[in-house]
Order: sequence, then structure tokens, then C-alpha cells
Amino acid sequence: MNSSTAVENIYLLVIVTLISVLQNAFFAQKVERECQKENKHTPSFERVSCANRNCMDAYPTFLAVMWCAGVCLSQAPAAFAGIIYLLVRQKYFIGYLGDTSQRLDDSLSPNSLKKKEKRRFVKKQCLISFVALQHARLHVWKTHHRLPAPDVHPGNL
Repeated sequence: MNSSTAVENIYLLVIVTLISVLQNAFFAQKVERECQKENKHTPSFERVSCANRNCMDAYPTFLAVMWCAGVCLSQAPAAFAGIIYLLVRQKYFIGYLGDTSQRLDDSLSPNSLKKKEKRRFVKKQCLISFVALQHARLHVWKTHHRLPAPDVHPGNL
């Protein structure tokens, strides 16, 4: 495998990884802004800090799963799942920043949303993984089970 083929096989994963790094920088900037305020132990700072910690706890697992799926199976579905994960993580982080006094009931609490979004995300990941696996199996089957050319001679017509 030459270097251009290797790059072709991972460029989507690299793009998603770089987007995730930018997202982490955004989260860190939010924490830094809240930390620079006069009182570090405000509810707002606690929410931002907790959301950042929660996102960073899952980050190594996200990278490992995305890269393994992309390298071993297919990069396009893995990169797509990575983008979906980053969108859900962004929505979670922004939702965690909201004022808790404005919430109507406990079903909208960050922990409840976190659990619901995790369940939805796991279901979507399972579906995407299944589709990627079927795609990889079909690709392998096509490359290993080529149909023989028909035996047609001009005299047989």
C-alpha cells in the first residue's frame, strides 16, 4: 500500500478527528471564560465544568471506536457516525449550559437528557455499524466471488 492509498483510506477520519479537536477547544474556551469571572464556584461554572468533564471522559473511547471502525471496516460510515456523535455532543454541551431554573420538570435535566441521548446515540451507532458491516461483507463477497464470464462462442448462437 503506497502513501497516497493510505491517505485515501483515512482522510475522512482525519477530518472528523480535527473537527473534534476544534470542538474540544471550544469547550475549553467556555470553561476558561466561566473561570475568569469573579466567583469560580457559580452554578454556571459548575455546569460548564461538568459538561466539559463528561465530554472529555468519553473522548478517548470515541476516537478509538471511530478509528478502528474506519480502518477495519469502512471509513465513510465511521466518519458519518463520528459527525453524528460530535453533533450530539455539541447539543449536549449547549443544553448543559442552560439555566436550571427555566426547566419545567426533571425530565429535561441534563442527566435525563444525557441518558436519553446516549440511548438514541447507541441505537444509531448500532444501525450505522450494521450497515457498515453489511457494506464491507458485500464488498468482500464481490471481490472474492466473481462470476465467470459466460462461455459464448459465435458458433453457439
